[in-house]
Amino acid sequence: MELELLADRFGDKWTLLIGGAVIGALFGAFAQQSRFCLRAAAIEFSRGEVGGKMAVWLIVFSTAIAGTMLLAAFDLFVATEARQLASPQSLSGAALGGLMFGAGMILARGCSSRLLVLSATGNLRALLSGLVFAVVAQASLHGFLSPLREALATPLTTLSIGSNDLLVLSGVSETTAFTLVLIGLAASIGLAMWRKIGIWKTLSSFLVGACIPLAWWFTKSMTGIAFEPVTIESLSFTGPSANTLMLFLSEPGSMIDFDVGLVPGVFLGAFLAALLTGELELQGFEGGGSMRRYLAGAALMGFGGMLAGGCAVGAGVTGASIFALTAWVTLFSIWLAASATDWLVDRKLPERQSRAHLQPQQARPVTIRTTE
Repeated sequence: MELELLADRFGDKWTLLIGGAVIGALFGAFAQQSRFCLRAAAIEFSRGEVGGKMAVWLIVFSTAIAGTMLLAAFDLFVATEARQLASPQSLSGAALGGLMFGAGMILARGCSSRLLVLSATGNLRALLSGLVFAVVAQASLHGFLSPLREALATPLTTLSIGSNDLLVLSGVSETTAFTLVLIGLAASIGLAMWRKIGIWKTLSSFLVGACIPLAWWFTKSMTGIAFEPVTIESLSFTGPSANTLMLFLSEPGSMIDFDVGLVPGVFLGAFLAALLTGELELQGFEGGGSMRRYLAGAALMGFGGMLAGGCAVGAGVTGASIFALTAWVTLFSIWLAASATDWLVDRKLPERQSRAHLQPQQARPVTIRTTE
């Protein structure tokens, strides 16, 4: 088996890192080409449109679930061995964290994965926001924000309902779920054709979604090869971003795993895709107000993503692909908060400011002074 040969030559940890980097590069390249972005889809939907951005997200989402279910059907992956189903998860953290992440996503003009992809194309706003996201995520995991995160995550967990498996709780069979997912995938492809987003963007969206089951398969396969325990996981960007940040602050070689290969891989893949298509362009902040908005949004995403146990990809696609209840709660909360924040910050507030600017100023009395 090729993975065994790779592990024999480079070792288990470096094989995990290489796998994370390769899968990350594929995700980054095709996410850059497809313009995959939950924020864009949420804004489009909340404004009463079902267009190309929504079509891209739906293709990624449906492909990820369908591919993961196919892996399980062929005994190449066992969903219950994944962290989201193997251990209790926080329902309160999923709801609150999702709300915070959704609001931050609108303020930062992109979720964590989108910021990483944009930074690779020369967007300095996204690069700085991504660094703030990683710092706050690390502070929420092991730093001074961790007590607050734990306090918010404790009140309600899946222990109180007995399971985190949405299919088990709902009584829906895997066959029925798979049929519904295939219908959703077909509908999303039909929407993409209707909106004329193009064959390449449609194919790129499909390949972005395919990276989720590919990562599940890779990490599951490594459990049968590695001598040390391997975490069965797929793509996420909250924890991996924090771990990648700590990589540069730790002893060389002490943090080699799938997560640490993923983030640089996404960056490299997006950079190469933008380079080959002539889309590299340096972009900066437009002013102090814009900078404050981006950084506040990045901080909200960092804490919210860690509290929820996943980001727009980690929970909204990866967790959803194994029907983890908390992931679906997080996804719903992200959509809800993103829609509300877009309405309040980007639609209602500018409208009020425009009205105030256009309103004629009240005439002031003029005093005429005479000299005697």
